[in-house]
Amino acid sequence: MELKINEVAKLTGVTVRTLHYYDEIGLLKPSKVSEASYRLYDDDAIELLQQILFFKELDFPLNEIKEIVKSASFDRTEALKKHKELLIKKRKRIDKLIKLLEKTIEGECNMSFKEFDNIDFENAKKKYAKEVKERWGKTDAYAESEAKTKNYDKEQWQKVNEEGGDILKAFAENREKSADSKEVQALVKEWQDYITKRFYKCTNEILKGLGLMYSQDERFKENIDGYGKGTAEFMSQAIAVYCRK
Repeated sequence: MELKINEVAKLTGVTVRTLHYYDEIGLLKPSKVSEASYRLYDDDAIELLQQILFFKELDFPLNEIKEIVKSASFDRTEALKKHKELLIKKRKRIDKLIKLLEKTIEGECNMSFKEFDNIDFENAKKKYAKEVKERWGKTDAYAESEAKTKNYDKEQWQKVNEEGGDILKAFAENREKSADSKEVQALVKEWQDYITKRFYKCTNEILKGLGLMYSQDERFKENIDGYGKGTAEFMSQAIAVYCRK
């Protein structure tokens, strides 16, 4: 079975725009593109999309999901079993909240708050996230970053964070300029060099993917826009220009 992108969107509830974004960052590419330029998705691609949505349901960021599902050692069946365990825990908590609501609607005076306790699910999710990253998140970039940062002490991390913050602040201060201006493009190069020096070799391909995530992934966007509203989108545009050269 092969579905066009709009058919996949209708089937899954994932918007066409989001599917385009997943394609751009290399998370989920169409199985092939027809002569008429239609993106087509086969059963394997649909299964991968389902797996991505399971990870998203558990609040994994897209960059980590990509590392995991692209890992050669990724075990889809085992991952699905773990997803099931966590979703069952989530459902049990929701069922308890529904029962509490029903009692309250019926007029029963119940001052119980234990139903709101989410610690069991959160602890299980954190444990699973740790296991996933250890087993399937070991891309070359991940391994290099882990090796570089494992011995950073508190002062070194402070220095690293300050360096990154200074560059992001500079992007914010220059966001009224053109994304292809000499000053802004110099900042992109500085950001790429910063990532390479402090974490892992940031190739243009990796940088391009990061740029897309800065404007599309809410976690990245919120953090970067903390330096000034619109900074994430501006930075994304500047990186796109840089990577086209």
